[in-house]
Amino acid sequence: MEVERWRERAERIPDAELRKQALDSIHNKLFHCEGGAVYASAHMEHKDSLIRLIVAYQTISDYLDNLCDRSTSLGAENFERLHQAMLDAVSGTFSQTDYYEFNKEKNDGGYLKSLVFTCHEEIKKLPGYSIVRNDVYELASLYCNLQVHKHVIKEQREKRLLAWWKEHRQKAPELAWNEFAAAAGSTLGVFHLFQLASSPNVSRERIQLMRKAYFPWICSLHILLDYLIDLEEDEVGGDLNFIAYYDSEQAIYERIHYIVQEAKEHIRSLPDRKFHSMIVDGLLGLYLSDGKVQRQPMVKRVAGLIIRSSSFPTRFFFFNSRGYRGSKAVLQAPPTGE
Repeated sequence: MEVERWRERAERIPDAELRKQALDSIHNKLFHCEGGAVYASAHMEHKDSLIRLIVAYQTISDYLDNLCDRSTSLGAENFERLHQAMLDAVSGTFSQTDYYEFNKEKNDGGYLKSLVFTCHEEIKKLPGYSIVRNDVYELASLYCNLQVHKHVIKEQREKRLLAWWKEHRQKAPELAWNEFAAAAGSTLGVFHLFQLASSPNVSRERIQLMRKAYFPWICSLHILLDYLIDLEEDEVGGDLNFIAYYDSEQAIYERIHYIVQEAKEHIRSLPDRKFHSMIVDGLLGLYLSDGKVQRQPMVKRVAGLIIRSSSFPTRFFFFNSRGYRGSKAVLQAPPTGE
């Protein structure tokens, strides 16, 4: 299993803090890799390469997110330098950069470079990667920009994010700044481009159709749902949360509902529309069935509105995910004794 391979590699990181953040990111965000690997299922010929690539790329993302969330070095230059690893991963080359130059902790024993190198090796096996490379790099760049702006000191975050949005708002003029930022924070668009690159005959027209569906709509939905279930947790931790910028429960529901409808409308133009509809329905069902929802009254009410207005496939994913999580909790519960 790819994730287990990186877990074992992370356990050998010399620096205790870097080791802790690497292991925590794998333990707490395993479902990110599991969800991303769904994109490998559509092209079985390149399934193994896609899984290795997606898991390595997502592991970089989760590790750096943990490092930035818990960083003792809050300067923008530190976050920019750390995230150069993500840009190197999709460019296919190493920049002459010390990723940890501005970070207090530095000795990861080559962990981050090993992840980047694995991305390079698997990218070489995708026959159409040269066709999608620029699109992948653009989405990766937006992701890295977002991570820098949202992790600097609190007093600078909103000002930086608004200025950045104004620079790029033409890419998604229908979205508010927080919704655009959410779209930039998703790796799903990159994963689908990896999937398209497994075909040597991918066309620019196909890529453009994909871009219209994923960025901003599916990507924005993905991260808004992630922030929705983490709303209370982020408030307690003092972390930036894009859902908190809506002024009412009704506004949250209406905007998420609108984004869902736009995503589904754009999916209709894709030749593999059923697969991407499943992605949208799965995102809604999986996130809204999370146990965190039940512990937050406001989020529970919003989730109820979304589910009641959703399609049958979304409700199917929702009830099955809730049932699966319930049965899993029972299986994992310790024995109560006599």
